Amino acid sequence: MTLDVKPTRGGFLRPFGCGWFIREFLLGKGPEGSRVIDPERGAPQADINFEYKEALARATAREKAERIISRMVVSGADVTEEQAEVIYQRELKRISRKFTHMRYHSFLMYFGVLKRLGWVESTEETEASAIQDNYSAAPERTYYRLTKKGIEAGTEYWSNPLFTLYPEIGPSHMKKPGE
Repeated sequence: MTLDVKPTRGGFLRPFGCGWFIREFLLGKGPEGSRVIDPERGAPQADINFEYKEALARATAREKAERIISRMVVSGADVTEEQAEVIYQRELKRISRKFTHMRYHSFLMYFGVLKRLGWVESTEETEASAIQDNYSAAPERTYYRLTKKGIEAGTEYWSNPLFTLYPEIGPSHMKKPGE
């Protein structure tokens, strides 16, 4: 009997999920080295997206650096903390920000699901956006924070908010065993 060795189609390998990151970030925990915010004040969507992209880049670079260092140690090399940091910084510079994150429009769509679930709300605080320098009719940056409902929602719900919003769909798009 022969088995085909091939990857499954689709899917993304991420060190952590977007929903988890948004929740932890808006709770003010500064996940994965991101900045710590005031949970009552919240943060604009663009800032949350930027912190998510950077956190993914750091985590991906850390994983790559750990693999390189492991291979070096297995081959008998001594790796100092300074060398490990140089390897990490080198890998961090190599990470394409397009590779390690969803595009901004996809992030906004994802965030829209969180709004429809009632897990995030506007704090009514706004600030001018950079585009308003050239186009005054552009929208301002609105701050968002977690609602009580969003704080109380469990990890299983945050792991896939779309399935939470549309439970009748569920993971119907996923490959079934034996297919």
